[in-house]
Amino acid sequence: MKTSVGLLHPGAMGAAVGAVLTAGGTPVSWASAGRGPATRRRAEEAGLTDVSDLTALAGCDVLLSICPPAAALDVARSVAGFGGVYLDANAISPRHAREVEEILGGTATVADGGIVGPPPRSAGTTRLYLSGPAAAVARLESLFAGTHLRPVVLDGPVGTASALKLAFASYNKLTFALAAQSHALAERHGVGDELRELAADVLPDTPLGAPEGIASAGRRAWRWEGEMAEIAEACADSGLSPALLIAAQELFGRWREHRDDNGVALADLLQALVTRPA
Repeated sequence: MKTSVGLLHPGAMGAAVGAVLTAGGTPVSWASAGRGPATRRRAEEAGLTDVSDLTALAGCDVLLSICPPAAALDVARSVAGFGGVYLDANAISPRHAREVEEILGGTATVADGGIVGPPPRSAGTTRLYLSGPAAAVARLESLFAGTHLRPVVLDGPVGTASALKLAFASYNKLTFALAAQSHALAERHGVGDELRELAADVLPDTPLGAPEGIASAGRRAWRWEGEMAEIAEACADSGLSPALLIAAQELFGRWREHRDDNGVALADLLQALVTRPA
């Protein structure tokens, strides 16, 4: 008998994760109530079954939460009382992962997930790290085995997978913030072309040397802003300074208006970093 899966809520990453399951014959449901046309389109393209509201998802064996970090706790509260396996696969701090476990742990078995890589549309690009109760983790590992989303089991409680995800993201995403700041500084002093030439020659495989990647970061910065807040919290909880992450959060916040804007230009993103007069 196939495991029935519910997905909360299919953004770009969530829809792609749902699609790897439906492609393998696993039924995946979602609730369209309150969702916009873009979400509905993604769900349809991923082969998800619309069950209208969250109440209908309660009968699923597994619920996957893949949403913006700031919404993770509210999403967990929205399905309080669910009795299956609940995977929180959001970029949240270990402390917030444990809060999700507290919210749902009375009825559900909560597992912690960290997705590293782009939406899994081809093999070898994206990993799903898993930690938490052994039986739940084993079930999720089996669910995703052989799909484009490679499951990797970590030995540790809820919070372990989130810690690894955030540790990786703190480097990976900060490189885009640093590159943007560098290019903005060079542009302000009239040496933008020279920096691009230098970086392309010396650091070609980095956001500094390939600044077109900054435009892609700009479209996703609305999500990364919240992720930086989660990493800052994780750092503070670990006795590390959160200052660098707080600065990156502020930088990504300046690109909020370019959410999902496929036409945004690098020049516009760099200009947004210029300090505005008080």
